[in-house]
Amino acid sequence: MKTLALRPDPGVPVPETAMVMAAGLGKRMRPLTATRPKPLVEVAGKALLDHALDRLRVAGVKRAVVNVHYLADALEAHLKNRDHGLEILISDERAQLMETGGGLVQALPLLGDRPFVSVNSDNLWIDGPIDSIRALAAAWDEARMDALLLMVPLARAHCHGGQGDFHLDAAGRITGRRKPGRLAPFVWTGVQILHPRLITDAPSGPFSTNLFWDRAIAAGRAFGIVHGGLWFDVGTPGAIPVAEAMLADG
Repeated sequence: MKTLALRPDPGVPVPETAMVMAAGLGKRMRPLTATRPKPLVEVAGKALLDHALDRLRVAGVKRAVVNVHYLADALEAHLKNRDHGLEILISDERAQLMETGGGLVQALPLLGDRPFVSVNSDNLWIDGPIDSIRALAAAWDEARMDALLLMVPLARAHCHGGQGDFHLDAAGRITGRRKPGRLAPFVWTGVQILHPRLITDAPSGPFSTNLFWDRAIAAGRAFGIVHGGLWFDVGTPGAIPVAEAMLADG
């Protein structure tokens, strides 16, 4: 059985397509999001969206599908005015915010039929000794996985106010989600690889990606690897100076 790779094999292909979740309302980031969408809030002089797109490009991703809803015109203008070195496609949710699961369903025709990277634009990650997206690609095993999530230990989840998300076994398989009133040792970073075959039999309208995760966990086809670098949950204005100070300190 293939074990989850600790170092990326340079010969392993990275998925060519990524989904970038950028349609949220950014309520926790107010007042900064009163006049701009959350993905355009800057950390260390660069918009959160640009941090994510630059990581995708460096890893070898060729195409990014970006969903838009709140202040969508500003997001589209930003994407047109900056060369990210990627083909940019828009999944338009102006008519209705679809949440994460519904957003994946709506974008599926643009994502294709091969495994793709999915990233949340409000999480900032800095690679450690290895490129995190390449590490995901090296660990991906299509025969036994439908979802592979990049995790960070709860103790290293900077600016994160939660109590953890998932439990992993020794083989990296996700054994369950955090139970109410208890801690879970790993936090999802907002970065993952998904297979389109998981994005099926979905309800109409908005819903959470939790539906797909729960399905994969129940089938034993959801896995995680641990991020070796820095990760920040940039969900509130107070998280920005904390992240910037840590980045300035190297």
